[in-house]
Amino acid sequence: ALGVDEILLADTIGCAVPSQVRERVEALRSALDDSIAVGCHFHNTRNTGIANAVAAVESGVRILDASVGGIGGCPFAPRATGNISTEDLVYVLRNMGYETGIDLPQLIDVAAWVEGYFDNPLPGQVMKAGLFPDDVIARQAASSVQT
Repeated sequence: ALGVDEILLADTIGCAVPSQVRERVEALRSALDDSIAVGCHFHNTRNTGIANAVAAVESGVRILDASVGGIGGCPFAPRATGNISTEDLVYVLRNMGYETGIDLPQLIDVAAWVEGYFDNPLPGQVMKAGLFPDDVIARQAASSVQT
């Protein structure tokens, strides 16, 4: 063993696409002992971060970096945007059937708080759009009870 528990592939400037993620993850996994976990770190600079995370998960990755609201950046890559949004990632994984153990409505509340704290719009989308279809179904159920 190498004395390593996990190795993360990072796309800090956000230029990877899903096919590249699959290729790199598969190459790394085939070169490593099964006891070493593979993870990924994506930025959403070119709006491919969530798609890349999905490709990574479909390739067996179970460790992903993300940040609330998509905050972040990189001082060495001044035009790179933040990390993928945690709430966007959890939304996608949940709707793909993966259990994350994360309370998504609570996470969205935290993202909204962070956005207010910084007094600056954050790039995360689920915080803005809501949990469709869950929120629509809940509203329909509530309105049918009231009528």
